[in-house]
Amino acid sequence: MTYIVNDACIACKYTDCVEVCPVDCFYEGENMLVIHPDECIDCGVCEPECPADAIRPDTEPDMEKWVEFNRKYSELWPVIITRKDPLPEAEERDGESGKLEKYFSEKPGTGG
Repeated sequence: MTYIVNDACIACKYTDCVEVCPVDCFYEGENMLVIHPDECIDCGVCEPECPADAIRPDTEPDMEKWVEFNRKYSELWPVIITRKDPLPEAEERDGESGKLEKYFSEKPGTGG
């Protein structure tokens, strides 16, 4: 099992999760985070830290696409280990549907 970040993170990018991760397996894109599925140790401490409920176990239905999504971008984006402020539109976008199609950016974040 591994944990993944889904589209609920897009346009919010809360980073509370990165501070509790014992193995530094979060990677930062311009407007979301992902988890490297091969680095995640399945401890689950990050899941309750996410205000947007964007971190889910891969054992839930239809998670295969998110495992591959997280794998792809964790190999392209820089690691993030330090908490940052959420995106300015986070409160407004939290809970919105269709964020992958509307807002997702493949650009990397700054990491750190």
